[in-house]
Amino acid sequence: MSSEEITRTSTIRFDVHLDKENLPVSIDWAADDGEFNEPQAAKAIMVGLWDGLQKEAMRIDLWTKEMSIEEMSQFTFQYLMTMADSFERATGNSEAANIIREASHDFGHKADVFGPDHQH
Repeated sequence: MSSEEITRTSTIRFDVHLDKENLPVSIDWAADDGEFNEPQAAKAIMVGLWDGLQKEAMRIDLWTKEMSIEEMSQFTFQYLMTMADSFERATGNSEAANIIREASHDFGHKADVFGPDHQH
């Protein structure tokens, strides 16, 4: 843990409700600093964590049975685009962030997330 003084703690919570085969039926989430007073429903979560000791990424990717292919395609596209934004804010490397955005855009075309009138 950092030597900086911790002044407060904020919690983000995911409740995953499973069926008898341990597959997600529903997902609820809440955050101490969120704008909602009650837990909110979600059809999917993708959480990435960095293990600084092992120097590797860890992931939690879950989705409910009700998540459609179209929704998963849109969710993944938006996730990739926001990952590019986060990368750019964290590193200042806009050139590498734009490579992520271009790859995300290509994914969007392959996954049919854009309308039929969208120009490449």
